[in-house]
Amino acid sequence: MLLKLPSVLTHAQASDWSRSLKLAMRNAAADKEPVIADASSMTQFDSSSLAVLLECRREALAMGRIFWVQGLPPRLRQLAGLYGIAALIPSPT
Repeated sequence: MLLKLPSVLTHAQASDWSRSLKLAMRNAAADKEPVIADASSMTQFDSSSLAVLLECRREALAMGRIFWVQGLPPRLRQLAGLYGIAALIPSPT
């Protein structure tokens, strides 16, 4: 399952996007493919986007699915490292 993240994901959009992404995962609950969050189009973000990704990860793992993030912008990867959560948002290899 591919979850396409928006170009702008800041505190103002985080709650709505978190709900939308969790709903999309629940609607595809029978699907056992990995959940892949595509962050390649993200150009404006803050630490709230990391919270959205972590919430998606929790939801995916609760459903017994693998969670990956592809195309995470380098600045956001650095921010995840500063917060000590980079390992929780792995890239597919």
